[in-house]
Amino acid sequence: MGDKDKAERLAAKLRENLRRRKAQARDIDGAKQERTPPPATPAPRPPE
Repeated sequence: MGDKDKAERLAAKLRENLRRRKAQARDIDGAKQERTPPPATPAPRPPE
């Protein structure tokens, strides 16, 4: 049963690591969006 317990602990650690990395990625992405100014829109062209 030791191998099964070890595999379960490893799986739990991997899931926690994945959750943590996803949270970090969301935080980084959110920070980038806050700092990035919106794209400039071109001025409308006058009718010819």
